[in-house]
Amino acid sequence: MNGVWATDRVREAERLVLARTPPGALMRRAAHGVAQHALALLRRSGGVAGRRVVLLVGTGDNGGDALWAGALLRRRSVGVVAVPVDPERLHAEGLAALRRAGGRLGTPSDVDSADLVVDGIVGLSARGPLRAPAADLVARITAPVVAVDLPSGVDPDTGAVEGPAVTAEVTVTFGAHKPVHALAAERCGEVHLVDLGLELSDPDFAVLDRAEVAAAWRLPGPADDKYTQGVVGVAAGSASYPGAAVLAVGAAVAATSGLTRYAGPAAEEVRARWPEVVTTGTVGDAGRVQAWVVGPGMGTGAAARDVLREVLADGTAVCADADAITLLGAHPDLWDARDPDAAVVLTPHEREFARIAGPLGIRLGADRVAAAQALAARLGVTVLLKGHATVVAGRDGRTLVNPARSHWLATAGSGDILSGLLGALLATGIDPVTAGGAAAWAHVRAGELAARGAPVSASPVLAALPEAIREVLGG
Repeated sequence: MNGVWATDRVREAERLVLARTPPGALMRRAAHGVAQHALALLRRSGGVAGRRVVLLVGTGDNGGDALWAGALLRRRSVGVVAVPVDPERLHAEGLAALRRAGGRLGTPSDVDSADLVVDGIVGLSARGPLRAPAADLVARITAPVVAVDLPSGVDPDTGAVEGPAVTAEVTVTFGAHKPVHALAAERCGEVHLVDLGLELSDPDFAVLDRAEVAAAWRLPGPADDKYTQGVVGVAAGSASYPGAAVLAVGAAVAATSGLTRYAGPAAEEVRARWPEVVTTGTVGDAGRVQAWVVGPGMGTGAAARDVLREVLADGTAVCADADAITLLGAHPDLWDARDPDAAVVLTPHEREFARIAGPLGIRLGADRVAAAQALAARLGVTVLLKGHATVVAGRDGRTLVNPARSHWLATAGSGDILSGLLGALLATGIDPVTAGGAAAWAHVRAGELAARGAPVSASPVLAALPEAIREVLGG
């Protein structure tokens, strides 16, 4: 998945293709894709012949796609039953095709014995939670699900879930990837695209893949030394929270920064864990850096304000996290110290976002991409909004989303690791949006490697970061 387009743009592009395509041709192409991926899923779990597939059929084109897919499945010796949301409003041609192939209409109780469910309840125009009887059908599902275009009950443009919704093993989408596929990846499962020949201009946002992350990651060449490879400074931690400094510095070290400098009250703890790091007590004594990480565990008192002001005035790229975001929200005059030519990346979670964006009249709400873009434009910064899917919005509107593949990173200290990783990438000269996307990708992968299917604390995530980076770089 790379480019992602809002649903209204996709529907308009589909309308243009439909106008020059024989009636029903696109639906049959879509249905063929659904059927092929349904067959593949059946093969994974014991074979095809004699298996029982239940179609959950809505009243729109998604229902028609499901019915046509059912007809194709029936021809492969699969038992197919269609359970309609509204029996009086079924897609006529799709229903006729299913019946010709030997499929039949069923009742909600048929869902209970399905080997596979095809979700064709709602499509891209649906908004809001599912209501009865659709919600009742979804509640009965126990079998793996192939979703037609998107899992029903999930908002197609925001990925929000406000009530009953489908969780799919596989989602087969058509024409282009839509926001739901990145913003609710955990609901969509594997996403497969069926090409419809749509003509679309620049996407609304993009999703980096491993190859793109690897291409952005700066590796040392024969003429490089520790200074040309990127020097990152970390101003973090306090007497109460030295661990934040240790985690942020450790991530910067793991991210192949040429040199890491630490400035702050946790210098002794940092030296004990990372002897290769140059430590000082203050930002002013740290020496020249190419980027700063500021905020994790730093506190919000007068001394922390002074540190943040000094970092913003340094003229280098800045990753401002945690307490630095809280300070910027409470003391907007701190922005006066900023070098307008230097990149600033804010890395808030939802509560921190509210602290800095709320006074500006920007609310997070269900549309996290729009909220991050609004804050980035308003402050002239890059915003990396952490959450179930990480959104990286640049001040020029360019936006990346890193889909969540698990929830293992929802743990104390995880954000400190992300900040150190991002700071190291900024120090190599990568543009802040790409740096944010690459850091988020490697961070999620480190979480997966550390967790291996179970909850995990931040220290194992940090320990797994070198392996995650080796994977990124293809090593």
